[in-house]
Amino acid sequence: MSPAVRLRGLKPDWLSDPKVWRTEVLAGLVVALALIPEAISFSIIAGVDPAVGLFASFTMAVVISIVGGRRAMISASTGAIALVIAPLNREHGLGYLIAAVILAGVIQIILGSLGVAKLMRFIPRSVMVGFVNALAILIFMAQVPEMRDVPWAVYPLILGGLAMMVLFPKITTVIPAPLVSIVILTVITIGAAIAVPTVGDKGALPSSLPVPGLPDVPFTMDTLATIAPYAFAMALVGLMESLMTAKLVDDITDTRSNKTRESIGQGVANIVTGFFGGMGGCAMIGQTMINVKVSGARTRMSTFLAGVFLMVLCVVFGPVVSNIPMAALVAVMIMVSFATFDWHSIAPQTLRRMPAGEITVMVITVACVVATHNLAVGVVAGSITAMVIFAKRVAHVAEVTAATDPDGTMVVYRVTGELFFASSDDLVGQFDYVGDPKRIVIDLSAAHIWDASSVAALDAIETRYARRGKTVEITGLNDPSARLHSRLSGELTPGH
Repeated sequence: MSPAVRLRGLKPDWLSDPKVWRTEVLAGLVVALALIPEAISFSIIAGVDPAVGLFASFTMAVVISIVGGRRAMISASTGAIALVIAPLNREHGLGYLIAAVILAGVIQIILGSLGVAKLMRFIPRSVMVGFVNALAILIFMAQVPEMRDVPWAVYPLILGGLAMMVLFPKITTVIPAPLVSIVILTVITIGAAIAVPTVGDKGALPSSLPVPGLPDVPFTMDTLATIAPYAFAMALVGLMESLMTAKLVDDITDTRSNKTRESIGQGVANIVTGFFGGMGGCAMIGQTMINVKVSGARTRMSTFLAGVFLMVLCVVFGPVVSNIPMAALVAVMIMVSFATFDWHSIAPQTLRRMPAGEITVMVITVACVVATHNLAVGVVAGSITAMVIFAKRVAHVAEVTAATDPDGTMVVYRVTGELFFASSDDLVGQFDYVGDPKRIVIDLSAAHIWDASSVAALDAIETRYARRGKTVEITGLNDPSARLHSRLSGELTPGH
């Protein structure tokens, strides 16, 4: 193979394919436009200057595009992170907030190195569906305030923006429909002098690039004790949202991401963001959907350009960007909301076939997220509910059948199913300790021992029979069960 061919194979897609390059550049521009009002809104939630949220979105997007593990995913300042750190900023000031962001990044690197990303395999599909649907609802709910107490012209502008995003792709997909909608609505409002809320009404845009520096806090143990709880909460919430978003993008694009690299990358991005005076962040699900699902981006270039365009738009084209009507961005986010929602999951035919437990988990996940506006709370609540339902279901799988020897001298109990903490109590009550003959055989060839609770249950059965002068023989253990039983049997009761 010639050096030219080898070099061509190493080129990223956006360099070797003009169509991909165009898609990535335009997707980055659309995301940057949509990031501005959101970053300003999250800054308000955190109680900081709008520039702090915009700087965070810039550094998070640029850094994660290089060190992240999921291509085309957008990381920026987010509402969940803003909610976590708002009390710290309110009580101690911006310096402590910045220090917490840096410490959260360090914690994320440690958790990522320890393999926290592997825990994603324990999140059931019903929780994932609930997560996606709750996300869509939150995105839509976030637009409702922009449609209250506004001039009547806002409503036809929103409807016009939605119509353009539905119809324009039927004409061409060369230019993203959201970008076309934003440009046309901006031209209309400026040209016709229509007085509607604009991006500039959200807050002043920064006029210069961020400058690196250390947080203005005393470097003492008291400071560490103050910021540590907030930093740990921020690290966990950020990782959970980022890993869930990465999994969602994996499903949409039918590709795999490196979750461990993404976890560590989030930490690196937050450390850099902190040193540049940003409020920190994580994967931004709504903007990621704009980038991946609406605009069709698939490479790191769109993520990188989203951050770069954000600063260029703020610093160089601030006056122009300030005139973009909020109605245009509301229309984009409403379209994202409808595209994100898994409508198949609530179709009547799907609900009829779905087990009641799966529907319950999905509903609880959605309800908790919508009630708290915190995706992490919903995922945890849904996962715990799924585990409880699973444990309850499996606990009743263990069955015990008895067969007495014809001469009446021995009874064989055959146990079938999984033995663990939820099924062990039921197991103890399924033996006839008084009526059984002197010799009892417990056949576990069709069962598996999973934990100490099951070993303790078997010990309790043997003890109850022993009190009546009867002997118990346990047979048929598979190798893992036999090892666990031999190691723990007789060691779990007082006195041993």
